[in-house]
Amino acid sequence: MSAGNNTKLGVFLMVGTTMIFAIQDGLSLHLSSAYNVYMVVMVRYWFFAAFVMTVSAKQAGGLRNAARTKQPLLQGFRGVLLATEISVMVTGFTFLGLVESLAIFSAYTLIVAALSGPILGETVGWRRWLAIGVGFCGVLIILKPGMGVFSPYAIIPVMAAFMFALYSLLTRYVARLDSTATSFFWTGVMGCIVTTMVGAFHFENMTAIDWVLMLCLCCTGATGHWLLIRCYEVAEASAVQPFTYLQLVFGSTIGVLVFGEVIKPNVAIGAVLVVSAGLFTLWRARMALTETD
Repeated sequence: MSAGNNTKLGVFLMVGTTMIFAIQDGLSLHLSSAYNVYMVVMVRYWFFAAFVMTVSAKQAGGLRNAARTKQPLLQGFRGVLLATEISVMVTGFTFLGLVESLAIFSAYTLIVAALSGPILGETVGWRRWLAIGVGFCGVLIILKPGMGVFSPYAIIPVMAAFMFALYSLLTRYVARLDSTATSFFWTGVMGCIVTTMVGAFHFENMTAIDWVLMLCLCCTGATGHWLLIRCYEVAEASAVQPFTYLQLVFGSTIGVLVFGEVIKPNVAIGAVLVVSAGLFTLWRARMALTETD
């Protein structure tokens, strides 16, 4: 089976990716609960940028070719946007925990579908708009506004979801002129620059065991991104994209077993609606490639 068509391997790699990213989320929650978010994200990006530059240097043309872009402002904005989104999401972990944060964040695929029209010029049919509406109802069930128990901290993962959706759309947009290697390079380098500019002023001493956990956090980030790259190399994105929702499953499991979180009924119901709607929009987007939506 040729590269780009090995769906079985792609699914296996995506499952591994989501599991590793869920572990990364758990490590981020632990470290950011003990130290400030800015420093945790900064050190994480130091390792990520080193990984990106190492990968880029080994590819044809080296670092200079990877850095070459016709859209420097847009690529730079993407890198800053992702670094900001990660900082916001990790902050959400510290206030809401993994279960609720990831449940809300999983709505980013619906935001991508809703914004793909105005940003990418794609056609979104009534079926997908209906699914998007159902998905956002799921988010409202999780948030429970107007019921006297709404937490203002719930806005944090909502903001992160919007940021990541915009980042995803811009990644698809810049891909029209730039290679994946170029986008990957700018993501790591710009994120490293902006997080260092902020995190350098918030550096704290960590215990030896937490430095070990920080190293594990950095390794999960690099490994997860490498698996994700390999996944998209061997399989079509539309075939493996639905399995990204497993990060919610793995992350919630870690939240319950490691951090003692409780899955509330409204969160479970809302998450099912969000995931179901997201899977439907992904399916319709794939179908739209061969038929009129």
